[in-house]
Amino acid sequence: MELYFIRHGQSVNNANWSNPGYEESPDPVLTEIGQEQAQILAQYLKKNQTITNDREWNIQNRYGFGLTHIYTSLMERAAFTAAPIAQALDIPLVAWKEIHEEGGIYSRGDKSNVQGLPGRPRSFFMQNFRMMTLPDELDETGWWNRPFESDEERQPRADQVLAELLARHRDQEGQPPHRVAFVSHGGFFMRLVCAILKLPWRQAALGLRSWFMLNNCSISRFDLYRNEINIAYLNRTDHLPDHLIT
Repeated sequence: MELYFIRHGQSVNNANWSNPGYEESPDPVLTEIGQEQAQILAQYLKKNQTITNDREWNIQNRYGFGLTHIYTSLMERAAFTAAPIAQALDIPLVAWKEIHEEGGIYSRGDKSNVQGLPGRPRSFFMQNFRMMTLPDELDETGWWNRPFESDEERQPRADQVLAELLARHRDQEGQPPHRVAFVSHGGFFMRLVCAILKLPWRQAALGLRSWFMLNNCSISRFDLYRNEINIAYLNRTDHLPDHLIT
């Protein structure tokens, strides 16, 4: 199985990261730059979808991607990034709510009293993403509708996502490998990498803290075989022009 982790396009929260007067949105939308990033990524993947040479080592995807499955977080910035990709590739788009960003949907104003919020209801996704397969349990009360996700809940969630990913898409004898795209978030990427490599959370040498940087609409690739995990590349953005690197 090949896993392609795609970070969402630039959100309004991303764009205002250094703005002290900006009040963060609990579920930020894409900026115009983020929308353009998503469209360019979708067209890049469409142009390179077909695997043109299955005999050569394709570790850098020079001979195509051949994506077979696309999953998205239910956060708006991820869903609106994933939708153009699924449409361009004509691949079903499936919501996987557990690949959401750390914390979930929550109030951002009062840091001392963080409250969980409902998140978008089923009707929102049905109206905006008609091609998306939604969780059966999603109704009009919202997809999150629970307290703020604590630190203690985050790594177990990533561990469970990895286990479920392997259960769904692990290589099977005599079957072609699945090539799976996750459209998700930077914080969850860190947790998933920790799950894949069994790394301690944010610990590095010399008493320093670690972080895997991800640009908006970047692609990272992991190959998960029966007895081995290969990291092909991280944070690729060569499909984006310089002025859209955020």
